[in-house]
Amino acid sequence: MTPIKNCIVNKDTRSNPIWLMRQAGRYLPEFREIRKNNQDFVKLCLNENLSSEITLQPIKRFGFDAAIIFSDILMIPFAINQDVKFEKGFGPKLGNLNIDVISKINEIDFTNKLNPVYNAISLTAQNTLLKDKDLIGFVGAPWTILVYMINKMSPKKGIPENFFNDISLLNNLLFIIEKFIKLHIKNQINAGANIIQIFDSWAGLLENKIPEYIYNPTFNIVEYTKKLGVPVICFPRGIKNYKEYCDIVKPDMINIDYEVDPNEIKKNIKIPVQGGLDPKILLTNKNNLKKEVEKYLAIFKDHPYSFNLGHGILPETKIDLVKELISIVRNYK
Repeated sequence: MTPIKNCIVNKDTRSNPIWLMRQAGRYLPEFREIRKNNQDFVKLCLNENLSSEITLQPIKRFGFDAAIIFSDILMIPFAINQDVKFEKGFGPKLGNLNIDVISKINEIDFTNKLNPVYNAISLTAQNTLLKDKDLIGFVGAPWTILVYMINKMSPKKGIPENFFNDISLLNNLLFIIEKFIKLHIKNQINAGANIIQIFDSWAGLLENKIPEYIYNPTFNIVEYTKKLGVPVICFPRGIKNYKEYCDIVKPDMINIDYEVDPNEIKKNIKIPVQGGLDPKILLTNKNNLKKEVEKYLAIFKDHPYSFNLGHGILPETKIDLVKELISIVRNYK
């Protein structure tokens, strides 16, 4: 198992640590070069050598304080035998859901199917570029995985009206999802991940039933991960009450989205905070970037804070503005 560094969570650096969600991805020319020759996204995630190389690309270029393994939250549905494809200009498309088939998946089959992901983590963890840096493994939260598996695509227009018609199916599926999220976390930690981030990308869609579908299952995942000796960052994007979420779910660090007031977060939340900046700020100019970045740095000056975005970095982001962002964060006093 990798040594516990955790500078992201525990701030073992002189300045605010910095890494970016989706930092290994489409804004990098070196990633686009690989992607040109690897059109099948799922197969690319299962190519251990390329996944490790992609994970390290932003570390080589920018020297971020953490790497996050190049993979996808939908590797879990894939590994429990729901078809998963990514269509250019559309996003993920999932196949028909067969609960009988999914119920028969065992832990050995699941692990074997995702072994290339774990091998990629092992390769990456051993790289000298990560000597003093964190390697983040990740999963989708139970609610977000459930939404994708039922909806079979990104629920950009919200969840359908009939989503909760079959509560028995939802609860059975949620039980299976939770079981395999835990296994996926354990396997990533055994391979060398020393922090786990839980992405609840569609937390903001739920108006009620939040305890049943967000708080309780995510708490179970967080507690399980903590028992493995690894800290947990949670990103419940769009959640209305971050304080309540933190009080109930109890992550080690909370990643905030760009629609939340950071002053309210600082006032109400005692645990370390990550993120917040609107990724679109990186599409503007250096003066505006400095103003917006320093706003977050000033607000969290006396609070444990790791700099990140309030969502993933956008594909059209220019390299020069990422360099400028890092310079602003590291030189801030």
